[in-house]
Amino acid sequence: MTTAAPIEKKSLRFKARSFVAFALTPEAPISDWLHRLDRWTANSPGFFEGRPVVLDLSLLKPGSNDVTALVSQLSQRRIRVYAIEAAGVEDLGPDLPPLLIGAKETLIEDIERTSQALDAPQTGELPKPDTKIIDQPIRSGQSIFHPHGDVVVLGSVGSGSEIIAGGSIHIYGTLRGRAFAGASGCESARIFCRRNEAELLAVDGWYRTADDIEPSSRGRPIQAYLDNGVLWVTALD
Repeated sequence: MTTAAPIEKKSLRFKARSFVAFALTPEAPISDWLHRLDRWTANSPGFFEGRPVVLDLSLLKPGSNDVTALVSQLSQRRIRVYAIEAAGVEDLGPDLPPLLIGAKETLIEDIERTSQALDAPQTGELPKPDTKIIDQPIRSGQSIFHPHGDVVVLGSVGSGSEIIAGGSIHIYGTLRGRAFAGASGCESARIFCRRNEAELLAVDGWYRTADDIEPSSRGRPIQAYLDNGVLWVTALD
């Protein structure tokens, strides 16, 4: 009688990670939407490179061929779609990115702060705000990404650089680069700077390029904020 050798069981190790993805929501007519996208990328070259992008088709009812063409057009613009979100669609075919399951609006900041408040000892103290303070200038080409709170820059922001914040952005020097506030879906976020020479300002996805900003607000302290779906840029002095 032979004795079977024991089988070594190996476990598979994996880690769960969460990422902040940028969702592109195309609108009809697609040609106009792509033109607006080209205008954005012209002012922010390389913005989508290396970043997760989800294609949200909630405003469209495209067929598989239409989705294939759209993904191809985005790929030509160096925008790689990692997943597709489409209600009522079960399969788009093996040649397309996978359907996203269980996606939620970006409420990471609120969920984390609520969790911290519940877990914190009941001492009457409020949790500290999640603010990133940068005490040196941001050089040209640098990128600051802080999706869970405000960003405060004590110096200036060079041209060709960018700041992406889940909350508001405060710049105590000159802003010459690009500033994206409310990137986590915060409509009440604002952008403040002491001297406005910005290439692009954006709050919760609504943006204005240097060409769209009134000349009267250039070279002056400004704030940028959303009001009824319009991004306003107003002087503070």
